[in-house]
Amino acid sequence: MEKIIFFGLVIPILGFVLYLGATAIMKGFSAKSANKANENISTENSSETSIDENKLSDEIEKLNQLLNDGILTQEEFEKAKKKLLDN
Repeated sequence: MEKIIFFGLVIPILGFVLYLGATAIMKGFSAKSANKANENISTENSSETSIDENKLSDEIEKLNQLLNDGILTQEEFEKAKKKLLDN
């Protein structure tokens, strides 16, 4: 009789503990995959930003070369530079 009472209490408690452990592990996996997704997004954004900055600096260098060659006036250079920086 004592064994029946003991196992009647232990088996549900053991099942509950296993359930809690399994849910904790699954939450950990989902958090890890969410962090990976956020990391990928931030990596893509930073690479896009650096590409945009490189394009912007190249365009300003081209404008500066046109200014130095006398093709653009200082006024035209400032307008074009402002237009690039506003975009």
